[in-house]
Amino acid sequence: MTDLQAAFDRYAATVEQIAANGDWSAFADMFTEDATYSEHAYGDFTGREEIRAWVVRTMTAFPATEMIDFPAAWSVVDAPTNRVICEIRNIMRDPGDGSVHEASNLTILTFDDQGNLIREEDIYNPQKFADMTRDWCRVATAHGTLSDAGQKMLAALGG
Repeated sequence: MTDLQAAFDRYAATVEQIAANGDWSAFADMFTEDATYSEHAYGDFTGREEIRAWVVRTMTAFPATEMIDFPAAWSVVDAPTNRVICEIRNIMRDPGDGSVHEASNLTILTFDDQGNLIREEDIYNPQKFADMTRDWCRVATAHGTLSDAGQKMLAALGG
């Protein structure tokens, strides 16, 4: 196992733990103080504390509050660039009928030579996330499990 693979494994394990306990502030602790995070729909964030403010705000609001797991479907280690490229599955909780609702993004993680995370870039189609969220909300509504925030989102997405 390469050091880069070990760094990615730590990242994945930390995200799994955060998804379970909801402490999204800890997500930012994986980044160096001067790291960057490029999120194509929300913008670029520079520095650990800017990343922290954004991730806490985003992941503690609907629909992220309904996402329960973020496993990698696959990953590629690119040692010459200190990068790991992976597909992250964003899996919603069961809306009440046992169905699985998810959308994926490609993530490029860049580590320094000591295995510290210095950059993350998430690439995805926002429309696919909106469609998945709308479909999930419709099922949750049918089963009486949609929150008030979800109802507002569903109305905004065209019900």
